[in-house]
Amino acid sequence: MNTQAQEAATSEQRRGTLFTRLRSYFVYVPLVYLYTFVLGILSLLSSLFDSSGRVQHWFARLWARMILKTGPIPVHVEGLENIDPARPGVYAANHLSALDIPVLLAEIPGQFRIMAKKELFRYPMLGWHLKRSGQIPIVLGDAHASVGSLKRAGRTLRKGLPLMVFPEGGRSPNGQLQPFMGGAFFAAIAEQVPVVPVAIVGTYELLPMNSFHVLPGEVAMIIGQPIATTGMRLRDMDKLASQVRDAIAEMYNSRSEGALKP
Repeated sequence: MNTQAQEAATSEQRRGTLFTRLRSYFVYVPLVYLYTFVLGILSLLSSLFDSSGRVQHWFARLWARMILKTGPIPVHVEGLENIDPARPGVYAANHLSALDIPVLLAEIPGQFRIMAKKELFRYPMLGWHLKRSGQIPIVLGDAHASVGSLKRAGRTLRKGLPLMVFPEGGRSPNGQLQPFMGGAFFAAIAEQVPVVPVAIVGTYELLPMNSFHVLPGEVAMIIGQPIATTGMRLRDMDKLASQVRDAIAEMYNSRSEGALKP
């Protein structure tokens, strides 16, 4: 076992108590699967009658709020005035935990679409919902396979729907901010829409990567000022990625005991 894996195992052993572990394994996780199964079926049925995705998004938001309520995981939100759900834009969030998506779905107003790893689309019920509700699969590390996804992202923005991206490409294995991929901002520059940085704080401590032991506790979501892309060209993707990363790191560090490393 390498050093990083040993540190993760030790950290997992120190988290919570026997009670929180048993509660998580035998109550919380089974309930999450139940919510996913029942609401997933209802979401799929609704897609037969609603092509706009509005009803499916409502079910996704209900699913997210039930997961957080069961935790209980209250969410403190700052900066909602920086989001205009009626206008297209790209929301860029750091990714610490599987809890991040419920936090975003529950607290960000209006419909939006998510660019998610293609592997998630293979899961029963969850994957079916993602496909039917218009979410966009992305193949990390495969530029050719990603071309179609980037085109779909552009069409989504042109329809007036915001797009959610995770520029790190996946969950952080250690709770620290990872490098941002410039390609995550291709659609924002191509369509000349603003990027809204979103910092999520506290989800790693409640549910780190590769764990099923969920702790109750409060998390925060801070929404920063939109970053304009007007006049930017595709060669500026890395520059934009750096700007967004700096904004998220600053918001995170101002509210977290454990600072995100630059």
